[in-house]
Amino acid sequence: MESTHKGINLKATPSGTGCVECLATGGWWLHLRRCAECGHIGCCDSSPNQHASKHHASSGHPVIHSFEHGENWFYDYGTGEFFAGPKLLSPRWHPLDQPAPGPAGRVPAEWQSLLHE
Repeated sequence: MESTHKGINLKATPSGTGCVECLATGGWWLHLRRCAECGHIGCCDSSPNQHASKHHASSGHPVIHSFEHGENWFYDYGTGEFFAGPKLLSPRWHPLDQPAPGPAGRVPAEWQSLLHE
């Protein structure tokens, strides 16, 4: 089944189980987002570093998908709209034992005051 929405690649697999940049730099995230075109996992806009949006800005990839359990929405940066889309390749979310915020051991005690609104 091919996607009819620009920016969704049904063959792309996730780049890992957490935000690529946060894991590389010792950072942390609130929620995770998956690039629907290349599979890059980045942190959400409420997270301190907003890596999913930064990935969109640098790559031009227009669509993300939630990488959180039970969330199956897509978001198009170009239109600013959420939409339902096709089932992506597994895994479709981070491991069940990985907390949100995460990763375990890196989230500061005052994490709520560090979020973007």
